[in-house]
Amino acid sequence: MIAFMYIFCLVVWGLNFIAVKIQGTPINLEVSLAYRLIGAAFLFVLLAGLKRPKGWPSRKDFLPIIIFGICNFALSYLFLYYGTIWSAAAMVTLIFSLKSVLTPIALRIFLKERLNPQVIFGGTVSLIGVCIVVYPLLSAGFEIIYIKGIGIALLGTILTAIGDASSARNAKKGIHPVYSNSIGGCVAAILLVCICAFQGQSFYLPTSISYLGALAYLTVVASFGAWMFYLKLVEKIGAATSGYMVALFPAIGGVASVAIGDSEPTFYLLFGCLFGCVGAAIALGFLRTVQRKGKEVEQQ
Repeated sequence: MIAFMYIFCLVVWGLNFIAVKIQGTPINLEVSLAYRLIGAAFLFVLLAGLKRPKGWPSRKDFLPIIIFGICNFALSYLFLYYGTIWSAAAMVTLIFSLKSVLTPIALRIFLKERLNPQVIFGGTVSLIGVCIVVYPLLSAGFEIIYIKGIGIALLGTILTAIGDASSARNAKKGIHPVYSNSIGGCVAAILLVCICAFQGQSFYLPTSISYLGALAYLTVVASFGAWMFYLKLVEKIGAATSGYMVALFPAIGGVASVAIGDSEPTFYLLFGCLFGCVGAAIALGFLRTVQRKGKEVEQQ
């Protein structure tokens, strides 16, 4: 069961931006994201009402939870949505894997946690991967919209790291993640609805199979189902081991992006995703874990 949950989360989140690409833009991206956040928030509130676990936040905890919701759900998702549409899903997945480096940096800045040298080394390797993919675009001419997509995806990833730091603070205070996600999701949904209202967007639901299927996938499977499995994984095998799946996101996203015709199967893409996977694995401490396991086996 653990293997199934791990593979499920790995594949579902690895294909996250592929689903965004398939969903497309029959309506404004802000409206599409608002639908997703409203649905996910409803599911989390329903779950919180049914389970009623311990760990309800105090009044002073609400601001960090609001920051978590805005950074992790609202703005980061919105920027990553635009990055996916403006560039390529494989590129955004590769950039998003940098969160394995940016999150420890955010933890260092905001929570004063120790920053391991492996994070810097892993981040350097991951950045090389991004540069490998971007290089042919710069050398052969490019559309400015593609570069804007890369930039806004990077900004979205930085916001995700800030949200992760806020989430870590909430966890240290003993706040149950069901409550954090319920409150944060509601705040994010309200913010997106306000943004849509300010822009004068009309709320209607496209009826194409591709749009509705992608919306259901992103809302129920990616935002809710995979998250529930991930919580179980953290409980069973620990947060560090569960987090290693981030290292494989570029590989899954790259293959899927080629499969749907969003990216060309080039050596640049292959080696860029490879460097991204290796860099994320190093930053997450995978090599150190392997060495420790090896020493334990030798001692036995």
